[in-house]
Amino acid sequence: MTDDNSAQGPNQSPNVERHKRKRIVVRRSGPYELEPGIAIVDHLGVPVAAEAPVRLCRCGQSQTKPFCDDSHVARGFTDARDPRRVPDKLEVYAGQQAFVFDNRGTCAHSAFCTDRLNSVFHLGEEPFVAPSGARLDDLINAVRRCPSGALGIGIGPERDADLSDTSRPPQIEISKDGPYRVTGRVELVDEGGTPVAQNAGASQEHASLCRCGSSLNKPFCSGMHWNVGFHDPVPDPLREPTLFEWAGGYPALLDMTRIFYSRYVPEDPLLSPLFAEMSPDHPERVAAWLSEVFGGPRLYTERYGGYRRMVSQHIGKEIRPEQRALWATYMVQSADDAGLPSDPEFRAAFVAYIEWGSRIAVENSGADAKPPPNMPVPRWWWVCNATPAARPSAIADDAQAVSETGVAWPGPDEAVQFEQHIRPLFRPMDRSSMLFAFDLWKEEDVARHSRQILARLEAGTMPCDGAWPAEQVALFARWAGAVKAPA
Repeated sequence: MTDDNSAQGPNQSPNVERHKRKRIVVRRSGPYELEPGIAIVDHLGVPVAAEAPVRLCRCGQSQTKPFCDDSHVARGFTDARDPRRVPDKLEVYAGQQAFVFDNRGTCAHSAFCTDRLNSVFHLGEEPFVAPSGARLDDLINAVRRCPSGALGIGIGPERDADLSDTSRPPQIEISKDGPYRVTGRVELVDEGGTPVAQNAGASQEHASLCRCGSSLNKPFCSGMHWNVGFHDPVPDPLREPTLFEWAGGYPALLDMTRIFYSRYVPEDPLLSPLFAEMSPDHPERVAAWLSEVFGGPRLYTERYGGYRRMVSQHIGKEIRPEQRALWATYMVQSADDAGLPSDPEFRAAFVAYIEWGSRIAVENSGADAKPPPNMPVPRWWWVCNATPAARPSAIADDAQAVSETGVAWPGPDEAVQFEQHIRPLFRPMDRSSMLFAFDLWKEEDVARHSRQILARLEAGTMPCDGAWPAEQVALFARWAGAVKAPA
């Protein structure tokens, strides 16, 4: 439950401003070249190994994504800004508590603001921003989470960098099927060392860089990856995801813990004394612990010291049952606030660990407790094999069996069509169970993995709750034999 050592962790660097900013060189109609010292992680927050010099693809065609393989040369990639781009215009919205700043010309359309704080950010409506629609701390968090740097906030009519940005070490996150998300005041320069021009009001601490090759606002992302259907390679799509992966990885868990320790702990008279002396990077430590417990990389062990370290923070705390219960309740609420998956299978596993882990913490915190030494970090899995694909859903659409969908069977000489004949074979529960890897309702995705899917169908191991009838397998095989998988 706690880890309050005041030593600096790797996710907090108060001295970052004192050092020369790391740089990314934007090669003309070529790749991004990174200076040493800029960490690279995937969309789950897992470090990506790379040999220097690091060259990141930005034409979208590399066969070794995210790294450049010089495909931009063969493609004739150009990095000119498109005249159709959204104009560079900074809008200022005045509210009762603060001013919110927005530049639609900088937006990467990640939807973090509209999805998480729709009382303030109105999708498809004018005015787009209603600054008085939420608490000040929620406004600040929403602005800081904007990966493109299009949003800003200030108590007065000027953007306040201290409120709008956070202090982070240099890092690039390779978002799933989307842009490079750069944080930590990394400087973008051209081949001659001249800073790349940014739109009005853009953050100097974070930005989203195009990697699909189609942005209208190169080198920055304009959201065109949605339009062109940009996708990353799918590793082993039939493997069951870990809880860590299903949750959204370290970034999602960190979002949850930040909400928990900023929104719920300070205002609760039972919990605030327990965490009164916690270090500023405490949310990062708890997110790293949960990442490792839920099947992710050994983030807590490598950064902070493993199980012995965690247990040492509970000894002598004498955590009371009512404090534990509140901690668990608020943690589950924070998972809702952060948008973690709400499916019953994930929540059963998540709540089970929150209950189990917090009760162990109470036990270890007793005055006479002697926790067993040298225990491993627990590794949590789906509860009783209650994986996302393990049951039919009770929701009306999900409950319809394939035989009830009215699939139109093609004639002997009729071409098999995906939308008409194949897509209806896959139920919503089948689709949901594979969304972590690809979409069974998208022809391009199914065509790309048709051989693997057919092998599982023929073996009777897909779907997990019962094999398809032979005529349905034959129909899919007929379609798969005629379709050409995308490159």
